[in-house]
Amino acid sequence: MTQNHGADDGPDGWIESYEYVEGVRAAGPAEMQRVGVLKVGRAEARRVLILLGGREGGAGVFRHAARSLAGASDDLQVWAVDRREQNLADLSAFAGTPQEATAHYLGGHYEARQGADCLYAGQWGLEVLVEDVRRVVAAARDRGRREVVLGGVSVGASVALLYAAWDFDGTPGHRELAGLAVADGGVLDAYSGAGMEFDLSADAAKGWLTAIESGAVFEDFTSTTLGLGDRPESAAIWLQLAAQHALLAPDSPAALADPTGGTDQRLTNAGLLGHFLDATRAHPSYSVHAGHLSDGGAWIDGGPVHLSTVAEAFAGVRPGAWVWYTLSRVMLDLVAAIGFAETDLTRMLGLRLPHARDIDVPLYAFQSALTNGTTGRAAASVAAASRIPQLSLHTDPALSHQDLTYARWADNRFLRTLSHFLSDLPPMTLNDRDGKAS
Repeated sequence: MTQNHGADDGPDGWIESYEYVEGVRAAGPAEMQRVGVLKVGRAEARRVLILLGGREGGAGVFRHAARSLAGASDDLQVWAVDRREQNLADLSAFAGTPQEATAHYLGGHYEARQGADCLYAGQWGLEVLVEDVRRVVAAARDRGRREVVLGGVSVGASVALLYAAWDFDGTPGHRELAGLAVADGGVLDAYSGAGMEFDLSADAAKGWLTAIESGAVFEDFTSTTLGLGDRPESAAIWLQLAAQHALLAPDSPAALADPTGGTDQRLTNAGLLGHFLDATRAHPSYSVHAGHLSDGGAWIDGGPVHLSTVAEAFAGVRPGAWVWYTLSRVMLDLVAAIGFAETDLTRMLGLRLPHARDIDVPLYAFQSALTNGTTGRAAASVAAASRIPQLSLHTDPALSHQDLTYARWADNRFLRTLSHFLSDLPPMTLNDRDGKAS
């Protein structure tokens, strides 16, 4: 079931809409049993690329990429997924003016979620996530009228590959796909080049589960890393507010004070947003190459990203660019499944991954400067150990992790090579895949 929120039918049947797809029935209230989907492209397209975001990546982070990819093909829609935990976010006041939103959120008037009050979300692990994604895949396939490529960036890349290996009551996840596309993430040692290596024991996993059951349902990694607060939603709120002011009045004196203490300059609204995300100072996972601050605190565009593109992504009422509440149980399951095989640990956690070696659809992989080559190495290992017929691997160390989704087409090797991969895929109908399964 879908609920349409403001579909905009433009010239040549172009749509850009945000809709809800009914998710799997899991713990929690009825209004939480859905996922949001940003749909971009021509209504009659026969191929859909579904994109999954990273740890904090909401559907809005893909708006520019979706427009670029769908605009390059007459036969492609791009669907960007908001995971169900984004239903926990109180985005209501962003529909007002930036001044009203600032007073509402920085005044503490929004509904802040406490883990102890949302213990049901502690049960939303990888199983719930891939079951939700499967319902999005089914909606995109539209009873075989369209074929689907599943992709993701960072943690979303991990989820895409694990979906392909997942067992859905006897049906392998990859059986429903025409291809896979991953960027700056995945399984095996995909993250090790960025200094992230994982070794989780059963005892450690049990301790993590106990903490979740006791109320540690959400993570606050992003907010504390960026210096934008100590609550899980703090960074998302600050960035959305800064983006709204930057879009409305980029050259006006900043309406917000810099909470990071990173500069004594008097900044403009655009200057503050650029300062938060500037590649010369921000964490490499969260920075863009979009220019620099002038001596007077204004933002000077430069590099592959226009700051206004980032501002538009973050400012949107719904979808926003970042998920407010990252789920600890999803992160636990992803760490446990990083070996891309069934183990005693994955079985203990209820993760069903018997089909990794059976994956038989083409795989696209891209790596920026973030992982120093380990994303590609991991993708090659996945391909070598499976029935994947084609690995299309591309690299651009000049791009940052966030540049992948925001950089303009001419400077974005990720979008251009992904577009070529999608256009070169051999047609594969639903009946072809079902026939192979039967």
